[in-house]
Amino acid sequence: MSRLRSAGLGAALLLALPRLVSAQTRPAPAEIRRYAIEVAGLRVGSMTATRQPGPDPAADVVATLVSDVQVDFLFYHLKIYYKVVNRSRRGQLLLSTVEAHTNQGNFASRAEWKGDHYDIVADQYKHHYQATERQPITCTVTDLFFSEPPGISRAYAEYFGDFFTLVRPAAGQLKATRAGREDEYRYANGQLTTIIKKNPLKNFIIRLEP
Repeated sequence: MSRLRSAGLGAALLLALPRLVSAQTRPAPAEIRRYAIEVAGLRVGSMTATRQPGPDPAADVVATLVSDVQVDFLFYHLKIYYKVVNRSRRGQLLLSTVEAHTNQGNFASRAEWKGDHYDIVADQYKHHYQATERQPITCTVTDLFFSEPPGISRAYAEYFGDFFTLVRPAAGQLKATRAGREDEYRYANGQLTTIIKKNPLKNFIIRLEP
């Protein structure tokens, strides 16, 4: 009888093992942040930031940022869609790609770590930039959507291929500037709630959706 019980217990363990292994190796769920884009109080688009584990869940992270804007200015219909995909390992950016689709055509940017430097090429509307960056990139604009960065003085601007300078005017606020552009990030309890993209005509307001 004891042998039968032992055999039954062994069979039960063998049947349960795949489920236990599956539960232990199941990847962490993706973090998703959804935002509304507004101009003059009117919703003109959406922005979604997503972060999830990569091929090696213990070391790799894949973050995406998708922006979709469609708005009419007098007789002109503005369309801007872009998607950022960042692949990082142990906190360092390895590859960043940007694809953009606008009224003016299709554009792209790319930064790739080559072991001791990044090759950076940005080919966007009225913006063409090529550079070599030798310092590891540990903070990007997409990263700003997931937490308030502590002690960071610059963030890689994936679309432009260069960097925003970061300063903190007050607690829960972050000002990002580059080439005359200024964006203001506002955080509550470490979570990004609002971005104000300052524009000479009308500011773009990006608000966290409930």
